[in-house]
Amino acid sequence: MRKAGEKSTVQRRVIILEMLEEKGQVDVTTLSKELMVSEVTVRNDLKRLEQKNALIRARGGAMKIDRVGTDFAISDKNKQNYEQKKRIGKAAAALIEEGDTIILDSGTTTMEITKNLSPLSELTVITNALNIADQLAEHPKANVIVPGGFLRKNSLSLIGSTAEESFKNYFCDKLFLAVDGLSVVYGLSTPNVEEAHLNRVMISISKQVIVVADSSKFLKRSFAFMAPITAIDILITDDGIPLEDQKKLESAGVKVIIV
Repeated sequence: MRKAGEKSTVQRRVIILEMLEEKGQVDVTTLSKELMVSEVTVRNDLKRLEQKNALIRARGGAMKIDRVGTDFAISDKNKQNYEQKKRIGKAAAALIEEGDTIILDSGTTTMEITKNLSPLSELTVITNALNIADQLAEHPKANVIVPGGFLRKNSLSLIGSTAEESFKNYFCDKLFLAVDGLSVVYGLSTPNVEEAHLNRVMISISKQVIVVADSSKFLKRSFAFMAPITAIDILITDDGIPLEDQKKLESAGVKVIIV
């Protein structure tokens, strides 16, 4: 028999999901007080809800599930948060120095970097994105290297073992990496497993990893894990970034540039 004021299991879990929807994240201690049950009971509720894919458990609590499972075509991605991507691309291009060897990952935000490259700068660009390589053909001083591989039509990118082996032949100054999901708990992610594997190779050969992601990518987890946030040196994003995430990233040693 329940005590006065004590809620049923179903009622508790509904309240938990409602709080997640409102706040994006909840912690065990707060839930315990709010629901007037033990922290053990709350953790069990969170465990059961995660098993039903209703939330993502995080250290000390849980976060709202907002997966990026769909692998959108690049033409569709171009329409999403375009103004933010333009600002991010311009800020990222400003970090490139004369003589740099850089990697431009496939993506609509990295394409904005390409559009902002100074035509007066000598640089070497390695990219697995055919649309970016095509844009760079017009750059008078860029040496462009395109690895082999299998074409992913959705992203116009080359992936697979051939691309990975090709990237391993180089050492690069800066990697500009686009992501579909960015979580301080679960790291960087993307819908395609092979793309994620190639991204890890890119990270391993780069002195500096610069992630370019508009704020809509936060609190999202896509299918394939790419890297933890500790792999990031610089993040360039817009002012929609959750303040708590910004603080956690900076505490982890990531320089956050907001445009």
